[in-house]
Parts: sequence; structure tokens; C-alpha cells
Amino acid sequence: MPDQEKRKKGYKKNGKLEKKHYESELARLQVELVKLQEWVKYKGLKVVVLFEGRDAAGKGGVIKRITESLNPRVARVVALGKPTEREETQWYFQRYVPELPAAGEIALFDRSWYNCAGVDRVMGFVTEDQVQEFFKSCPQFERMIIRSGIILIKYWFSVSDEEQEKRFLSRIDDPTKRWKLSPMDLKSREKWAEYSKAKDDMFEHTDIEKAPWWVVEADDKKKARLNCISHLLSQIPYEDLTPESIKLPPRADDGSYERPPHEEQNFVPHIY
Repeated sequence: MPDQEKRKKGYKKNGKLEKKHYESELARLQVELVKLQEWVKYKGLKVVVLFEGRDAAGKGGVIKRITESLNPRVARVVALGKPTEREETQWYFQRYVPELPAAGEIALFDRSWYNCAGVDRVMGFVTEDQVQEFFKSCPQFERMIIRSGIILIKYWFSVSDEEQEKRFLSRIDDPTKRWKLSPMDLKSREKWAEYSKAKDDMFEHTDIEKAPWWVVEADDKKKARLNCISHLLSQIPYEDLTPESIKLPPRADDGSYERPPHEEQNFVPHIY
């Protein structure tokens, strides 16, 4: 697309999205996500979306934009912490199974069972025999849950070394984002090549026809968010079940209710 035409469609000279255009497109897609949510509820669908990728690749930002306008009882985020001592002795997939959705639910996994092929492998938390067993079991596990009626969609967020470093430094400088940097994130910088090799190996064994990996190029956060949400919407055919306009009924007041005295209640001070 010629530069002049791009700028007319909401792009800057450097190819970045204009803020107004980005916000407009995001709002439009979020309306579609609400329609998808209602369709999932109506049809009793079970949807699992996996978000994997490099640290600071933007997975959390996309998940946040997806769930912003959705009902948390329908669309919930699964972000499991470090396994307990008991969980470490379980079948690797076991602690993820209870998080799978029931009818009418969407489960968004902020990292998933693929930890085995990624961070756990690179950091030495699993043995190579366990990794090879994972590669054998994972496609079977995913085919099994798909046969059960679950719609499984897998995203890998790809970010360049330079962009990741830029985002890490941004988090270090911003007190509100510093919590996002764990000791594991910092160690991952030292093992960039190992993570790349592990990702390629993982794709080779788990990029199956019924549950392929979809790569999101994430150096540009805004584009990555719009591209991912747009693609997600395209993966599940849905219809618009938006209800007709609602008329607010008048408030019934027979005059018998009196508010308790103001001084008997505790109010938050007016600081602002």
C-alpha cells in the first residue's frame, strides 16, 4: 500500500498506527468480541485460547484487551503460578485439565501446558526424557480435548531481541511495571538462543493440523493486538445476537423509604 494511501487509512509516515485509528478499530473489534461471547453462551460452545511466546512479547496486553468488555463469568483468564510440591509429581497436563471450559465458556490461558517445552525445558525444571514424552503426549492430549468438543486455538507471540530488550528496560524504569519482571524473565535474556531452539522444536512436534500454531508478529504492540483479535474472531463462526434496545422502566417510589442519617455512615474522604 503506498505511503500516502496508508496515511489516509490511519497510518503514520513510519508505518505505525495513528492512535485514533487504533482506538477506533479496537473498539469495533471489542463489540464483535461481545457478539462472539453471546454466541458461545447461546450455543454452549467450549473455547480454549492459548497465549505463548517470549517474555514481554505482549501476550498480557492482548488478553487484557480481549477481556475488557467481556463477562468474566464467560471469558476467564487462566494464569497458573509455580506448581506445588504435589503438582510437581502429577501427570504434566493434570493441573490444567480442571481449568478447561464447560459449555458456554471461554478460557484464555496466559501460558499453558507448553511450559514443559519452553521455560521448564530451558531452565532445567524437567528432564529431556520428560520433554520427549511431552512431545508424544501433547498432540494426543490436544486431539482428545478437541474430540470432546473443545475449540482449541494456539497463538505464539514473536518479538525481536531488540524489541524485547527495549520493553525490559521500560519495565525497569517504570515502578508500575517493575513487578512484571521476574528473576526468570531476566534469566531468559541470557538464554535467548536456547529459547529459540526450544520453540522451533516445540513447533515441529506440536504444530498439528487440528490445532496449528498461529504466530503473531508482536514488535508493534498495537498492530499485534488488532491482528490477533481479528484472527480470533475469524476462527469461530458466530451470529449477532445483540438484544433489541432496552427501555429503562421508571423507578417505583411510594415515599415510604427514608435514607439513614448521613453522620451514621462511613464515607470515603473527598481528597480530590
